[in-house]
Amino acid sequence: MLRDEDTEADFQRFLRRVDDVTNLLQGLKSPDSAVQEKAIAETEKRLREQGASREEEEEEESRTTVNRTLINTSGTPRVQAADADGFLAALEQDAKERAQRRRRNEQLANALKEQGNEAFRAGDFALAIQRYSEGLQKLRDKQELYTNRAQAYLKLREYEKAISDCEWALKCNKSCLKAYFLMGKAHLALQHFSESRQCYEKMLQIDPQKENLFKDCMNEARLEEKRLREEQRAERELQAGSVAAASIQKLLQSISTPGHPLPYYTGAIRLLAAALNSCTGQTFFRTNKGFSVLRSEAVRGAFCAESKSPAEVELCVSLLLLWQAACAGNEENQRLLLAQPEVGAQLPELLSCGTAQIQRETLALISLYSEHEEGRRLLGRQDLSRWLQILMAFVKCTDARADTAMNILSDLTGEERFQSQCRATFSTDVLPLFTQLLACARQVQQAALARAVAVLGSLCADVGLRAQLAQSRECWQACLELLDGCPGASPGYQQCVFAVLGLMMNLLLESNGTIQDFAVPISGRCLALLSHQDGRIVTRATGVLSRVLPASPSAVEEVVEGGVVKKMLKFLKAGGQLTSSYAIKTLAICTRSSSRAQQELLKGDKRFQVLLRLLQAGDELTVGNAAFCLSQCLLLPGAASSLLGSSVVQLLLRQAGGDALRSSVQHNSAIALGRLCVAEPRHIPQLRKLNGLAVLNSSMKHVHSS
Repeated sequence: MLRDEDTEADFQRFLRRVDDVTNLLQGLKSPDSAVQEKAIAETEKRLREQGASREEEEEEESRTTVNRTLINTSGTPRVQAADADGFLAALEQDAKERAQRRRRNEQLANALKEQGNEAFRAGDFALAIQRYSEGLQKLRDKQELYTNRAQAYLKLREYEKAISDCEWALKCNKSCLKAYFLMGKAHLALQHFSESRQCYEKMLQIDPQKENLFKDCMNEARLEEKRLREEQRAERELQAGSVAAASIQKLLQSISTPGHPLPYYTGAIRLLAAALNSCTGQTFFRTNKGFSVLRSEAVRGAFCAESKSPAEVELCVSLLLLWQAACAGNEENQRLLLAQPEVGAQLPELLSCGTAQIQRETLALISLYSEHEEGRRLLGRQDLSRWLQILMAFVKCTDARADTAMNILSDLTGEERFQSQCRATFSTDVLPLFTQLLACARQVQQAALARAVAVLGSLCADVGLRAQLAQSRECWQACLELLDGCPGASPGYQQCVFAVLGLMMNLLLESNGTIQDFAVPISGRCLALLSHQDGRIVTRATGVLSRVLPASPSAVEEVVEGGVVKKMLKFLKAGGQLTSSYAIKTLAICTRSSSRAQQELLKGDKRFQVLLRLLQAGDELTVGNAAFCLSQCLLLPGAASSLLGSSVVQLLLRQAGGDALRSSVQHNSAIALGRLCVAEPRHIPQLRKLNGLAVLNSSMKHVHSS
């Protein structure tokens, strides 16, 4: 068997030969006779030095030979032109033969690679390695065979061999991402932390879009290094005769001893939990197989029992307290706990068991995970499909369980896996519960309900969940009923109103028949809320109006008749940025289809002072909506004349002429500018003075087409 240095040298010779042959071919084809003669001389020299047989040439495709009989070997310094042509033809023929051999070998190598992949998928890693090795005998520079074999070596914990294969893959392709990834994993397994991080940093350099993978790998390396340090420190304390270590070992032995009554195990578990009051104690617990306590038949039986006796409840609570003590601030222990199949399966059962004490401690345990990113990743590996429904049900509780459950939900909402798993049971389980909670808002813990509504609002970032919720008539009806109870309500109830309005804004990103059916009552409730004393509620009610009105002309008619234009102008004059952006959008929707809205805007905004100020806003959407409102009002008699002497031409020209980045803003400004000059030609001299006639001419097509 070849040594690594022999293989390395052989491979490097292979690569050099490929380069040399390429250079020789280029030289022989050169139009420069001196370069051509030099190439011929170099080829003759190499042929004289080459003594390998044709069979060796078939097996080692990297060697390049030609038919020597065509070369002038008489020793003369020059070769005749005819001989040179014959030599070149023979060399090209040889190149074709080598290319054919390579194609044949590549087909064989690919077939062997697929056989290796099948063996790998079947878990036969030794056979996979054999097939990949056979493939490399056919094609030594095939990167995928090296990385695939490295992956199989990793499975067999042959880390040095995996690293070697990754290095070979990088000789074939210095930008091979998979090679750096696998090499990083192998170095990490060998506890070469610095080398592992260097591999992961190389991955990020090659492909900056792999930042999430890079973070995951670096985090894994960090946790592994931290685990090693903790266990080395614990080992030193153990060697020094640590009393804590001896106590933990003794208690674990007691728990594993069969034949005792349940209170005996409960007491031992409580004592063990008290002993885990330091990181070293947590490490002793882990290294002494503390997470195997469920192997005790008595402990496992109490933990997994569907209907628990008082003694089983006490033992289960003690076990949850033990795990809290073991896992608090200890990421490795958290990982190991959730790696126990019984734990992941029982967590949702414990949350919904109906025993307050068990629920409380289960929530406390889950909170240890949900509060930080790595813990949420660990939770995400569990089956979370029922968790949204189970945790939301705690809103009915009057104690701290409701608040803890909402904290967990808030932490989980940003996790993509949680969102995707929620889709499965959302319409069948979550929606009925949610509408029920909204219906009895005065009987539940309102602060917790407000947070539950906010959680659903956040989950609406997921398009699938948002579509399900937006199509639910029951959901819209429940939201409207809750809004009905707002006047004179308690601060807690008003929190619910604020949260429901936010949810409605998110749902109105959708467009469907249900929204069209509910548009009139939704807009009516929001119009009533515009007089609320809480400015936050007013802002959100305005936002809902700005999104629901496009769904229904009837809704527009009703809110205009209800005085919405006057309300919106009041908000715009007050100048709050977010409220103003919603208000001007609402006015744009109303003035688009309602002449009454146009007239009320003209009457309420003397000389369009409010709209002119908005044309100078920093937010382009606000500018565009203001220009649109102005263009609609300019259809009214006398509107354009009221703007004589103002800066309107300059403001519109600036936006229509290209200052605005959004084409819609340019379009709306151009229409307004054209209508202004058509309705009142006395604005044209100002336009001419500002060299804006070209913009006016281009805007005329917008006027006629609008």
